[in-house]
Amino acid sequence: MKSILLFTFIGLLAFTSCTQHKPVKTIENLKAGIKGELTASAKYSAFAQKAKEEGNNAIAKLFEATSKAEAIHAANHKKVLEELGEKMEDFKPDFEVKTTTENLQAAIEGESYEFTTMYPQFIADAKAEKVEKADKSFTWAFDTEKKHQQFYSKALSALKAKAEKSLPMEYAVCPVCGNTYEKANMDEKCAFCQTSKDKFIII
Repeated sequence: MKSILLFTFIGLLAFTSCTQHKPVKTIENLKAGIKGELTASAKYSAFAQKAKEEGNNAIAKLFEATSKAEAIHAANHKKVLEELGEKMEDFKPDFEVKTTTENLQAAIEGESYEFTTMYPQFIADAKAEKVEKADKSFTWAFDTEKKHQQFYSKALSALKAKAEKSLPMEYAVCPVCGNTYEKANMDEKCAFCQTSKDKFIII
């Protein structure tokens, strides 16, 4: 009887220990990140179509490239989440498509929030809970969103100045981390994850 009680007690301690060490905040953040990135990917794809309809083909290319990058971020977050033994719930992306000028402004605001507020907190939580793969995935997204915001700001300025012809017509996206380049300004290796440029996705 004592032996049974001892094993039961040890089992309870082990269960409690596992529960206490579960990275609850990071799991929550990964799910929020997946939702945000998949929504952004779908939204930017729709924004690209709107830009084409309005004759803004260079801006459409930018939205297509960033849509791809966001999908890569979502896939990276999802992989980490599943390695933690969790699954992402189904959801339907919710967004609104307006004019290209308004869409660029919305994109600027969204990316600014991600790299100034959302991802810094996610990274801090992942470090605190010692989830290195989540830290890496969040950091790749954080670094990329800063670049996206700069691309969108440049595109909006060009659109307002009726100087869209000054914008690039091709972009390159790293398939590993989502880092996004103007094709003419690619590094030999991705600045974030060191993937060779010959593996980049050209859009």
